[in-house]
Amino acid sequence: MELASVRRRPAVELLAWVVLAQLAGAVGSVFTVTSLDSWYATLVRPWFAPPNWLFGPVWITLFTLMGVAAFLVSRSGHPRSRRALAIFGGHLVVNVAWSAAFFGLQSPAAGLVVIVVLLGAILATIREFAIVDWRAAALLVPYLAWVSFATALNYGFWSLN
Repeated sequence: MELASVRRRPAVELLAWVVLAQLAGAVGSVFTVTSLDSWYATLVRPWFAPPNWLFGPVWITLFTLMGVAAFLVSRSGHPRSRRALAIFGGHLVVNVAWSAAFFGLQSPAAGLVVIVVLLGAILATIREFAIVDWRAAALLVPYLAWVSFATALNYGFWSLN
């Protein structure tokens, strides 16, 4: 299916952006699943760590919001939309890199370094999305809040282990 055909069908384009975002989550989860029951289960948990079952639904929701935000930017026709989407794509790479660092390398220290970079990448994405479509930027605010919490959580794991 060529791009012009997809652009004429907004529902297909929306689905494509959501699937792309969810794929980033799926790639990251490969690292998580391999360490969750073994290494991660042995770590001392910070007192404010949520139960493990909460992470899946939260991330699915956040990746869906990311996909919808990218869709809005892609449909805007704004001259900075390509730049904004390139930054969005780069930020997805950093998101996956956090899972690889924390769970794949089994290193809260490496995870902490990457998650700080991820916060910067999210802020850059929000800034670029806000220039193109304020609604897209607003859809990323819950993601920024969650990753801010995850940064504190990552720090907690690093300091306790």
